[in-house]
Amino acid sequence: MTEGRAGAGNPPQVAIWLLSLAAFGSAAGMRIMDPLMPMVAADFGVTVSNIAVVVAIFMLFYGSGQVATGPLGDRLGKLRVVAVALVLFGLLTLLAEFATTVTQLAILRAASGLVAGAIIPLLLAHIGDTVPYADRQAVIGQFLIGNVMAQLMTGPISGVIGQHFGWQASYLAFGAFTLAVGVIMASLLGRRMLHAPPAGPRGQSGLMAYAKILKSPSARKLMFAAFLDGALLFGGAFPFIASYLIEDFSLSAGEAGLVVAFFGVGAIFYTRLARRMVRRFGERGLLLGGGLGLAAGLALTALAPAWGFVLAMQLALGFCFYSFHGVLQARATEALPEARGTSVSCFAMSLFLGQTTGSLVFAGVIATGGYRACFLLSALGMVVFAVWVRGVSSRS
Repeated sequence: MTEGRAGAGNPPQVAIWLLSLAAFGSAAGMRIMDPLMPMVAADFGVTVSNIAVVVAIFMLFYGSGQVATGPLGDRLGKLRVVAVALVLFGLLTLLAEFATTVTQLAILRAASGLVAGAIIPLLLAHIGDTVPYADRQAVIGQFLIGNVMAQLMTGPISGVIGQHFGWQASYLAFGAFTLAVGVIMASLLGRRMLHAPPAGPRGQSGLMAYAKILKSPSARKLMFAAFLDGALLFGGAFPFIASYLIEDFSLSAGEAGLVVAFFGVGAIFYTRLARRMVRRFGERGLLLGGGLGLAAGLALTALAPAWGFVLAMQLALGFCFYSFHGVLQARATEALPEARGTSVSCFAMSLFLGQTTGSLVFAGVIATGGYRACFLLSALGMVVFAVWVRGVSSRS
């Protein structure tokens, strides 16, 4: 990873592969329960809907906890907070193995979400501190491989482990992995773990940093862009593609999961080309091209005559999404350079709020018009969004 001097106090250097593994651990925490819900429900003698509440609680604390963890990273050191968060997240995930009631599991998952939410935003902020902006999107692309692989692999791995060894074994495996990554990061930081970095001359407290973001027109537009990104894609089209394949094309859940996994293949393909793409098309070109590519992919998904066509669109959507979303993430690291942890956490919270809003709105669209109407509406929204964000997303 190319290091720079963007941040105050000479931030420590950590290999990008370790940051990517940390991102994998955090993102895997969001997906570990997906294939396990029927097993956990049967073990506790409750319905799957009761266990779904546990998943919702994790996501609630994952998103809302970033209000505190962003400023905490700016004040105490981003990698220090991440290392502690990884260790705590690993331990709490291991403890979930011993839960004997839904309430105990919900409490442990709430605490897990609270600490897991610190990891990816603060690592993105660390990249902003240490990588020159011209190279940042390419490095972010490498970093996000861990996130993509977690989305791609966690469900199948967790399901296989749970099927053969019990759902508790899945928590044991992923908890041990995350704990190991946290211990490695803490050991590499060495004495830095014991001492907070010196405050920069332009340092901001948490509330002051949030106030400064809200006062900046460009930062407000970026946060609104994150909200739309979450509403149209994370909460709008993407979560319903697997159900669309199952209900409209009669695929099994496993087959639908494999088709959706090709989104990750497209994303990985983009990460290999990110540096060249940025240099050739520029950020404005990637925003417009990626956004319009997403719109076209969603529209064609809605019109798909067969599941194989949806598979091809998943490849294209993965590629276009990371070319589009990567620019927004890179810009989030510059929204408030003197408090990057806070600004990236604010971006993540906006994305999370949009995702929550979008899931509610598009669930209503599906109830009245079906999956195809959902994808067409998201495609139309992406056309408007891409044209708008291309013109307003320049850095402060």
